[in-house]
Amino acid sequence: MAAVFVYARASAAEPTLDVATMPRVATIDPRFQSYNIEMVEVTGGQFWKQYAAARPGAKPERFAARTPIDLHDGRLRKLAAALAPAYLRVSGTWANSTFFADSDAPPAAPPAGFKGVLTRQQWRDVIDFSLAVGAPIVTSFAISTGTRDAGGRWTSEQAGQLLAFTKSTGGQIAAAEFMNEPDLPAIGSAPEHYDAAAYGRDFATFRAFMKEAAPDVAILGPGTIGTGADARARFTVSAQGIDAVSYHHYGALSARCAGDRTATQALSDQWLSRTGRTFALYRALRDRLAPGKPIWLTETAETACGGNPWAATFTDTFRYLDQLGRLAKAGVQVVMHNTLAASDYGLLDDENHLPRPNYWAALLWRRLMGTTVLDARVAEQPGLHVYAHCARDTPDGMALLVINNDRRMRRRLTLPAASQRYTLASERLVDGNVRLNGSTLALGPSDQMPALNGEPAPAGAIIFAPATITFLTVANAGNADCR
Repeated sequence: MAAVFVYARASAAEPTLDVATMPRVATIDPRFQSYNIEMVEVTGGQFWKQYAAARPGAKPERFAARTPIDLHDGRLRKLAAALAPAYLRVSGTWANSTFFADSDAPPAAPPAGFKGVLTRQQWRDVIDFSLAVGAPIVTSFAISTGTRDAGGRWTSEQAGQLLAFTKSTGGQIAAAEFMNEPDLPAIGSAPEHYDAAAYGRDFATFRAFMKEAAPDVAILGPGTIGTGADARARFTVSAQGIDAVSYHHYGALSARCAGDRTATQALSDQWLSRTGRTFALYRALRDRLAPGKPIWLTETAETACGGNPWAATFTDTFRYLDQLGRLAKAGVQVVMHNTLAASDYGLLDDENHLPRPNYWAALLWRRLMGTTVLDARVAEQPGLHVYAHCARDTPDGMALLVINNDRRMRRRLTLPAASQRYTLASERLVDGNVRLNGSTLALGPSDQMPALNGEPAPAGAIIFAPATITFLTVANAGNADCR
């Protein structure tokens, strides 16, 4: 009876979505929804081992050897191109110590002070992939001891060779961070005792070099992952030299790195709100140290260290889409998911590149949600998250994202306009499949894309089942900001 009372009270206060009067609150980059291919995927090496490859009952292993990703794979290219326009970030922890072999005869082993080797052909493949799928490159550079002079100062030789080779082969680097996650210097192969002062000194050298060698490349920074004193210190010493703020966010560590998250927590409001709390810290730093600079989230996923097992299932799609909606509304310009196709948090399966539920969610966002962000004017409440954008490529159109992350209670909204409805659901949240309006999404013969069609929904009350995600599009919204 208590549950009936709660539902009756909620129904009485049923929100109405007045699409014509929703105000514009932000405008995002057309490449807002982007992704990472880690440098170690390009070169081959040790990366986060998938849980499916572990021995039954064994403790999750952290790493597994992997061969270089095949960036000429037809399925990979087709599915990546469907998300265009996007940015392709090639970076990660391993990039900090990767030697670019600017020679047709690369060394068999990394030179002293490096841990990996990137060949010309591998970087050509990145460039070719980038051009083929409509995703300009974002990267970072090696900063390990092999890049330093006798006094331990960073030198630009390696970075200069990579930039020159990229330009000579027709590639486009749109933006660059100096190094990946400078607030984790020991993990990131920085010299011993590499503190904020040393980072600030090297960043100044990097900035001067970039403004001379590649003035058209935007400088991002600091690219930190933490929210403590180390991250704030590195922001402070680099803020005056950046074109845009960049940061990383993972809500927790995965099980392979001793994280304690469970799948039952994955839909909770507390979990979904973590991305907002991290952003708030970086926004405050931006406002104080680099006012007016845009903010990019250049690396994020379900959890760090390759994600939990349910990162590959519909369970994580609630986080994925809520994060996009929440950060777009806050004015974040770009969000780069880690990764496109590696480990458990990839949008695509690591081995066969088949789409996972988050990929289908990404594709619907790409097709429906435009760059003008509106305030849906639905008060925050547990279990219901509503986001609104002008529709993509549809003058006077509007797209709504309604997330019912309550596992038991259905929700109701009133929309006084006819719409097309796209509801994502799964019979079991952790089974790896997702249905669109009742039909399981999967590639067809010859990797044919399924039809992602909406279903007509008349004006009036709309019911959202528990644990579902729904896009609604309104063709003639009458909103002045969408014309």
